[in-house]
Amino acid sequence: MSRSPIWHPFTQHALSPPPLNIVRGEGAWLETREGARLLDMISSWWVITHGHRHPRIVQAIKDQADRLDQVIFAGCTHEPAEELARRLLARVGAPLAHVFYSDSGSTAVEVALKMALGYWRNRGETRTKILALEHSYHGDTVGTMSAGARGLFNAAYEPLLFDVIRIPFPQEGHENATLDAIRAHPDAAALLVEPLVLGAGGMLVYAPQVLADMRDVCRKSGALFIADEVMTGFGRTGSFLACEQAGIAPDILCLAKGITGGSLPLAATLCIPEIFDAHYSSDRSKTFFHSSSYTANPIACAAAVANLDVWDNEPVIERIGALTAWHREMLEPFRAEPRFARVRQCGTIAALDLRVSDEGYLAGVGPALMAQFIDRGFLIRPLGNTIYLMPPYGIGKDELAAAYDAISQVTA
Repeated sequence: MSRSPIWHPFTQHALSPPPLNIVRGEGAWLETREGARLLDMISSWWVITHGHRHPRIVQAIKDQADRLDQVIFAGCTHEPAEELARRLLARVGAPLAHVFYSDSGSTAVEVALKMALGYWRNRGETRTKILALEHSYHGDTVGTMSAGARGLFNAAYEPLLFDVIRIPFPQEGHENATLDAIRAHPDAAALLVEPLVLGAGGMLVYAPQVLADMRDVCRKSGALFIADEVMTGFGRTGSFLACEQAGIAPDILCLAKGITGGSLPLAATLCIPEIFDAHYSSDRSKTFFHSSSYTANPIACAAAVANLDVWDNEPVIERIGALTAWHREMLEPFRAEPRFARVRQCGTIAALDLRVSDEGYLAGVGPALMAQFIDRGFLIRPLGNTIYLMPPYGIGKDELAAAYDAISQVTA
């Protein structure tokens, strides 16, 4: 077979096996061209919420494609985008009041950073410092790489990146160090955080109270609080937004991944009125200068509206609650298993570390573990020696138990 011309993401082609050729998805399952079935235990990179090809979402995509496929969103609008904005704002509540559409998690955060800096500039204040948690990951555009952890993923691009102030991750028992580090920069423009769970940084979990405390510090200094809920939003942590568990509302909220139920790329950056108002002016130089060609694509917006219909009309929270309880039950035996460490959970996300001598993202154990899981019929893609499960909410208990059984059998 000739080699495909495709360059795959986060893939070292010199070492990786041929990619799986997936031809069908349904519920929590994927099917390869050869007919093998794989249980999708990572929601296809954290995007599938209710399951593959949810009928309501698929039908909305078909219906919208028959009406309007695409239109420029500068100077035009359409009902799917208008309805989605209204319903998102109604669900997240005040003080968030405006919605800016883009097309990925990276761009949602990039938009947030530009909103924050534009806000201070248009007010005539020279706040330019961005604070972000260590070990964070916010995307692969230049701005989001700058805000994310420096090192392996972006070392080659260092000349492009701007300075960001690193705030210590709030390790249990050392939370005050995090808060003190934020207080040390009362002139910061914004603090950017992944609420409750740092995803690509290793599924690192911290308490809702710490999130609330960080929000309070920002409120006192005036720094804008940006919540990157690209991964944690739409139920992953057990509530619609992770911020809900801390009883807080951010100044800027970034959404993507689960916004369409995982069916199509779409993102939204929500903000408080003050940020919009700082850009609202008869002076055209205060315009918010950001766009993408497919901003608010009508088909993607229709899928997102249908996703909210699923939330409104199906027992999604009950499914999330059941999945959360099953994780808790099935993780318990691993806490006493000496081969594993740092067993942790936040809502529908479960993670544990396999004890190996060679740790880290580049450790050979990651690809070796993934191959073992594939052989057993599971799509599980460890982060180095960190094994995590983040399945669609409609997964069955027996299916989840089978995945945990596979974890118990893997070897380094």
